[in-house]
Amino acid sequence: MVDSRTLRSGWTTGACATAAASAAWAALCGRGFPDPVTITLPRGESVAFALAESGFVGARAFAAVVKDAGDDPDVTHGALIRATLTRLPPGNGIVFRAGEGVGMVTRPGLPIPPGEPAINPVPRQMIRAALGDADVEVEIAIPGGAELARHTLNGRLGIVGGLSVLGTTGVVIPFSCAAWIDTIHRGIDVARALGLDHVAGATGRASEEAVQALHALPETALIDMGDFVGGMLKYLRTHPVPRVTIAGGIGKMVKLAQGRLDLHSKRGSVDLSALAKLAAACGASGDVQARIIASNTAAEALEHASGLALGDAIAEGAWRVAADVLGTAAIQLDTLVFDRGGALLGRHERNLRR
Repeated sequence: MVDSRTLRSGWTTGACATAAASAAWAALCGRGFPDPVTITLPRGESVAFALAESGFVGARAFAAVVKDAGDDPDVTHGALIRATLTRLPPGNGIVFRAGEGVGMVTRPGLPIPPGEPAINPVPRQMIRAALGDADVEVEIAIPGGAELARHTLNGRLGIVGGLSVLGTTGVVIPFSCAAWIDTIHRGIDVARALGLDHVAGATGRASEEAVQALHALPETALIDMGDFVGGMLKYLRTHPVPRVTIAGGIGKMVKLAQGRLDLHSKRGSVDLSALAKLAAACGASGDVQARIIASNTAAEALEHASGLALGDAIAEGAWRVAADVLGTAAIQLDTLVFDRGGALLGRHERNLRR
């Protein structure tokens, strides 16, 4: 619910590609283009899609649908998802090709190997289920997808030339954190597959640029963690990397130090009373503690603690929380606190060995 309004769900790129491929296959088999075309989602629901275009180019059949992502701010909302099918000799099965706007995988660690179109496993399974034992080339295109991909993390993951065809359920849940957390996991997978021994998760652009400069890290070592530090740390617990850095602005890192693993403002604000107690342990006077409690933001609170090692204390508190999530993994962990300009305010680092 947002402002007392129920948010509308939508359809994944994979579901749209499946619908387009199913319609084109029906036409290629002489049954005409069904409009609307009905497909079955992975959980068994039947969903109908209207066709935005259909036709033949020589012996090839094509169909397309317009993606409706519901009320989710999906970069592909309103994009045309087109499937073009070409018969192949018997025994070839279903072969996937990347058309305009669909990227190619160039790095290991993703669910699809390098050299393949960025059409994820579940969309491939959905298309295979819709087409049966066909011998056919399925080309998926998203016109304008190369430009849209500039607003995604595909380049960092090694997906070049366009978008990925995604989806595990066929349904887009508005403002779901699942897609972001999945991207975090894939970033870690790519880093591990490339043999990197150090990854860094940052809460925002300024802290990411600062940690990259501090540690001279390649782009593939940077994990767009955002508010989901818990999602990153829990995955690293079972998919460890020798060295891990957690970096963020003071407000986010204070929340982590106070035990929060989802740092979004909607999940809670900074506990300024707890921050004042931490400042007291650093030698803050009663007057300084009162000013911290009366502050509007964590950044303002830090200004009142000028001259104290409060930044380092916040970093140490964040380290302890992160170390507890990582558990018994043998990881060198460091936490960094930056201001909005990228200046280092505090840090804590030591090996995590229990």
